[in-house]
Amino acid sequence: MIGKILKQDPGKRLYVASKVPPKNRKWPASREYAYVDVFPRDHVVQHAEMIREAIGVAQIDLLQFHVWDDSWTDDADFRSTVEELKNKKLISHFGLSLNRWEPENGIEALRTGLVDSVQVIYNIFDQSPEDELFPVCRELNVGVIARVPLDEGSLGGKLTLETKFPAGDWRASYFGPENLAETVERVERLKDILPPGMTLPEMAFRFILSNPDVSTTIPGMRKAKHVGENISYSNKGPLPKDLLKELRTHRWDRKPKAWAA
Repeated sequence: MIGKILKQDPGKRLYVASKVPPKNRKWPASREYAYVDVFPRDHVVQHAEMIREAIGVAQIDLLQFHVWDDSWTDDADFRSTVEELKNKKLISHFGLSLNRWEPENGIEALRTGLVDSVQVIYNIFDQSPEDELFPVCRELNVGVIARVPLDEGSLGGKLTLETKFPAGDWRASYFGPENLAETVERVERLKDILPPGMTLPEMAFRFILSNPDVSTTIPGMRKAKHVGENISYSNKGPLPKDLLKELRTHRWDRKPKAWAA
């Protein structure tokens, strides 16, 4: 689909990012897995070529590893593979997607100089990347892609205590009994501080975009209406300082064992 869009308007410069899945098909990353079993050179290069061919470009703007664990940083194949991708001009930039609730598990890799961007969960509730990761990104001029901006949908403001997800939808476990009630309660508190005329999604997106360390955010969008709304928030500028200060108090540090990682 992206390849078709690029061909429709070749005069418009669009930047494309993609990911290489782990060969062992294990999410999240873990130091229990050897680097060679997750991102062997042939697997990475093969996917880079597949992606490049599918979207019809000479060079992928940003190629990311879909998982990462810092125990792999010193593996010689990691460095040589990324360097090969760049030297052969298969990619312009390289990035890592970091594990949920482990934003610091990537800092060692950043210090190699091989990594141009990180993709990390960051939103009103999940503010922990500010502690250790963002200062290093600032220091090394590493881009930040904030994912899960609406906390898997809770910051859209439509969850209730009666919300049920269909079988097979992983949100059924994420918003399970141990999480749903507290999530709804915390979201209601956020609604209480909404400025007049501002929606909860707008406040959520603008909280993220107010942070100068963040390069962009990647929401899931199912309807054209959502695309238009989400894009519009970029043009509204940072949130007022007093509101940002208030939102800092809504940080929620959590890592229940029962939730998906």
